[in-house]
Amino acid sequence: MPDALLLEGKVAIVTGATRGIGRAIAEIFAAHGATLIINGTDASALDEAVAEIRDRHSAAVSAIAGDISIPSTASDLVRQAFSQEKRLDIFVNNAAVLIDALIGMVTDEAIERTLGVNLKGVLYGIQAAGRLMSRGGGGSIINLTSIVGRFGNAGQLAYASSKAGVIGATLSAAKELAPANVRVNAIAPGFIDTDMVRQLPPEKFEERMASIGMKRIGTPQDVANAALFLASDLSSYVTGQVLGVDGGMLI
Repeated sequence: MPDALLLEGKVAIVTGATRGIGRAIAEIFAAHGATLIINGTDASALDEAVAEIRDRHSAAVSAIAGDISIPSTASDLVRQAFSQEKRLDIFVNNAAVLIDALIGMVTDEAIERTLGVNLKGVLYGIQAAGRLMSRGGGGSIINLTSIVGRFGNAGQLAYASSKAGVIGATLSAAKELAPANVRVNAIAPGFIDTDMVRQLPPEKFEERMASIGMKRIGTPQDVANAALFLASDLSSYVTGQVLGVDGGMLI
């Protein structure tokens, strides 16, 4: 347990929280005293995550299973926060999918799925969280974009488009919600050690590693630490920012 609980008394929602970056964010929020509502599409994985986080951090954790590309999922998450705690302080739009394909091979289905989860899901989350936070005196919305959304990457047309859209949504929402003391920021991770990255061919993995200035792969914890800063009062005067967590990666 950390000496200073940066999120004590705060209520947080984290989407895509059963593994990888989302799970690391949920863990660090719980360790810092937040009451958590987590989301994912796999109900059994959610149940397992809830039990483990409760056991590890003695935290108040509940879950709602659902596809974030469906508008009602974000609404259900925010409604549960209000029903249980009568407030919402933090909303992390983390859930995402990655479907790689060269431009001529990108299917309509891949475009719809990628934009649905990665961009529409973020928009729905901002709408639902922004409404409750505005009525409650403020809060922090944190959107996960990507270094690919900032600079593009061959073979990731749909993914890069969706993540670039997240940046635009972040900047616009930050301007609109600032008078209500709702801060909206984005985190742009680089090459992070997740299950998805470990599926790359060895030569592609080494190519990515060689492009990182700090010469190490990032960890989900590196991203979670940035999310903790943006969620806490340490960043109370920070909004409309895109924080790169990439170790000096060039792409």
